[in-house]
Amino acid sequence: MDFEMLRDQPRLLVEVDLKPLQGTRFQPTGFPDIGAATYQLSNKKEMLLVESAQSMANRMEAVCWDDGKADWRTPLKGLPYIKVVDANDKPLTNSILESHRINSPYILESKDKSFFNRLSEELGNMEYGRVDLHLLAKSLLRYDINSLLHGVFLAKSTLAGGRLRLPRAISGFVEASDVTIAPSGGVKKDEVDPSGDTKKGFGHVPFHRDEFTGKITAFFNIDLAQIRGYNLGKDVGDLLIVLAIFKIRSILAEGLRFRTACDLEPDRDLRVTRPKEGFELPTLAEIEKALPALIERASINFADPRVTIVKYTKE
Repeated sequence: MDFEMLRDQPRLLVEVDLKPLQGTRFQPTGFPDIGAATYQLSNKKEMLLVESAQSMANRMEAVCWDDGKADWRTPLKGLPYIKVVDANDKPLTNSILESHRINSPYILESKDKSFFNRLSEELGNMEYGRVDLHLLAKSLLRYDINSLLHGVFLAKSTLAGGRLRLPRAISGFVEASDVTIAPSGGVKKDEVDPSGDTKKGFGHVPFHRDEFTGKITAFFNIDLAQIRGYNLGKDVGDLLIVLAIFKIRSILAEGLRFRTACDLEPDRDLRVTRPKEGFELPTLAEIEKALPALIERASINFADPRVTIVKYTKE
């Protein structure tokens, strides 16, 4: 797998048109205080945020994990992560599934301080002065490679004064253009007591809902400059790029059911918009074939054992 064309590129930008799996309507993400995130461009074109960068990050992490086997998906096995167990050694969560990854309270706020103390020893010499991002990246690679792509903020004051953070090296979002509202509604029926007290869940309860139509596009951004800036060597750099592309290809293949009324699929193959000419994104099959060797070449940088166990008990 040749990434020579990307060596001097700051970004790898990818986009793909999407469409509803059935019908023409879709339900966008919503927010408690504003509802659907609609907005206008300067030319008055109606736009809509379908899925936010935060949600897409969670989804790109989720496609890496096999819930049935409680392990990485097969092509990713051997990558390091942190596993959290309870007092009876029953699995609770892990740094792949946690929203804040290695900064999860189940990892850093447990009575089990073994991992926290290990981090303090590795990163404790940065209480004053500039933060050594290379040292931070090296430590994250050892225990939680996912944080090198999706970012982290170690907000503990006892770890470099709470200044240890990395932005996302991969991000994505979905938006729609030329949107129109498709209003509809329904009723929660109560055939036993139609006029019952609705505050207690009885009675008929009519409701309205807004869905949308429009041209949907997913956008992905891999920050190649940030990955090179980790200064972790070519083997690790190539692994991070392939892992990022694996996430993009996987979410497009199987991870576009955002909500019950928002089940999408690619309308055509994805487009690489930067670099503009010559680079083609590897297929999912090519990526899955290449990953085991890439993981093995970079494994000298991983913790031993590669799965770090933290036992969570409340303070």
